[in-house]
Amino acid sequence: MKLLVKNISSLMGIHPAGTARLQGEAMNAVPCLENAWLLVEDERIKDFGSMDNCHAEADEVIDAGGGVVIPAFCDSHTHLIWAGDRSGEFIDKIKGLSYEEIAANGGGILNSSDRLNAATEDELYTAALRRLRQVMAMGTGAIEIKTGYGLTLEGELKMMRVIKRLKRDVPQVEIRATFLGAHAVGREFAGRQGEYVDHVISDMLPAVKDDADFVDVFCDKGFFTVEETDRIIKAGEKYGIRAKIHANELDFSGGVQIGVADNALSVDHLERIGREEIALLSQSDTIATMLPGASFFLGMPYAPAKEAIKGGCAVALASDYNPGSSPSGSMPFVMSLACIKMKLLPEQALNAVTINGAAAMGLSDDFGSITPGKYASFVIFKPYAPSLPYIIHAYTEPTISKVILKGVEVS
Repeated sequence: MKLLVKNISSLMGIHPAGTARLQGEAMNAVPCLENAWLLVEDERIKDFGSMDNCHAEADEVIDAGGGVVIPAFCDSHTHLIWAGDRSGEFIDKIKGLSYEEIAANGGGILNSSDRLNAATEDELYTAALRRLRQVMAMGTGAIEIKTGYGLTLEGELKMMRVIKRLKRDVPQVEIRATFLGAHAVGREFAGRQGEYVDHVISDMLPAVKDDADFVDVFCDKGFFTVEETDRIIKAGEKYGIRAKIHANELDFSGGVQIGVADNALSVDHLERIGREEIALLSQSDTIATMLPGASFFLGMPYAPAKEAIKGGCAVALASDYNPGSSPSGSMPFVMSLACIKMKLLPEQALNAVTINGAAAMGLSDDFGSITPGKYASFVIFKPYAPSLPYIIHAYTEPTISKVILKGVEVS
């Protein structure tokens, strides 16, 4: 089955095969081809070229009508599975309570944990499937989904089973599973954090090791220490599971340092990093993943993405889609926030949500760019949105025309 997309005004994100990620100044440019066509064979990109010499034959043709085409978004940090909602905490935020204060009052992660453990697996699956379909329609073609609202062995396993069902039932989107048992200390271990860490290592990790692509720890003020994070990461390494760490959201926690030392694939959040952390990341294989949606919703400082790029880091942007601190999975909005609030150039933002987002999930070989051989996952924009700057600045307009994931249009 061959699909031809023709009359593309600008085919963006054309990176050579073997480009795993972009660092520093390399993030400043997006290779593109004007007046282009794109050929898909089955699930993969076959070829592309100029409309001046379009001789490709296909079973199906889509006329982009002068619309822009970009790679599908790669969202490398989400908490897509949860039960109920935390809209009550929204009022607490309006009244001025901090993230830490809400958590201390029994809200936050523990609130979601209570609700998740009370929900059935089918209820969780149905809600997560709805959210997954929504983000696919907004252009997300690869997504990481964390556990971490169970905080009990059965709760974490229940979340992992939901992720497995989503992988099975929605193969059009690429899903990576992250075990985040160390998201907070479960209620039954209140006041016994060390015992809970032992439980995560001795009981939870062996139970999820065959299904988890990554292991994550919330290494920050009021959550897990650097030493505890190191123990959990090293336990994951014994099973061949690489780390992705929540780091430096609330304080200069040492999460970046331990992430780099333990060769984490990414360290995520980074609202509070400085020159030392940027220098470490720039000399490492660890990706700096930043989550502007959380900063927007919580009223926190934005991570210094511009400074990190200037310092030579590989920066990715992700949605942090979750019920309490970033209740949006819209990657177009993430790009807009990156430009409006972080002052990134449109090209930097696009690279951060595509090729570097793919790298932050270990998916560079198959996603994140318009490259022959990669999956045919891309977004076609409407002709009235003629450029990347327009698409990003018009942040509430429905500029997407079609989403193609693995060669098939998303309904």
